[in-house]
Amino acid sequence: MDKQAARIFRDKPETLPLPPAAMLPPEEIQRLRRASGVAVVELAGRDSVAAALKAVEEMGLKILVPTYVYTGSEHGAWDEVPQAWQRLRGRLPAGVELTPLLVMGSPRFWRALNGRYLQELTRRFGFSPVCPGCHLYLHAARIPLAKRLGGVVVVAGERLSHDGRDKLNQVAPAQEAYQELFRGFGLELDLPLAQVSSGREIENILGLPWPEGGYQLGCVFSGNYLEPGGALEVPLDSLRSYFQRFALPLAQEVTAAYLEGQTPDHLSLAGGLLSA
Repeated sequence: MDKQAARIFRDKPETLPLPPAAMLPPEEIQRLRRASGVAVVELAGRDSVAAALKAVEEMGLKILVPTYVYTGSEHGAWDEVPQAWQRLRGRLPAGVELTPLLVMGSPRFWRALNGRYLQELTRRFGFSPVCPGCHLYLHAARIPLAKRLGGVVVVAGERLSHDGRDKLNQVAPAQEAYQELFRGFGLELDLPLAQVSSGREIENILGLPWPEGGYQLGCVFSGNYLEPGGALEVPLDSLRSYFQRFALPLAQEVTAAYLEGQTPDHLSLAGGLLSA
């Protein structure tokens, strides 16, 4: 499984709407559809692992389906992701199943949201929207899987504050947009860490020391929306406008096409929204 996952991560093929059948065969899909207490969980760094543990505690989940969605901007050692899977498995209560890691993504979808029209998006909305657009993509990519498994909940590790620091892709308007996308498809995006600001509390949930940003892949765009001194000065109304006028409609159209068994023309959909 690890070699296959590493190869898919390396090559980054177009796998949406679902992970490759070799990773998620039809009989496994049927087993998960028949089961109760199933959730699709984000697997990346420490916050995603803590979110999965907290969701198990709060929701009584019995089967976690871990997913890694690749983007156009990661760097670092792939082994960090399987190791996060091992850490999660080691902290789960007895009787909770962690299925093998699923790796999936769409470079074309990511490019339409975050790459091809970046100059125009920055000019139109007044800030660099790569990070919120990327997180919307990460969440949208899990919707077809959640629907295929019977409309199960998706769990992610977004937090409104990180020890007093705001991240543009996790502030309230961003989280509201992600959840709006899910509601539109009759799904729930559970963000159990939304109100957890303290990194120490995250480590308490994990039951082990895990520094912020440690033991995970990095992103070349990390913090690109911050001023040189580190301040976040993007107006939240500009962020809301970006989601409502471009990112959400694009994610909705692309996801709807996936669910209808179609292969969307991601760039044409994005260009049409900007030309309207």
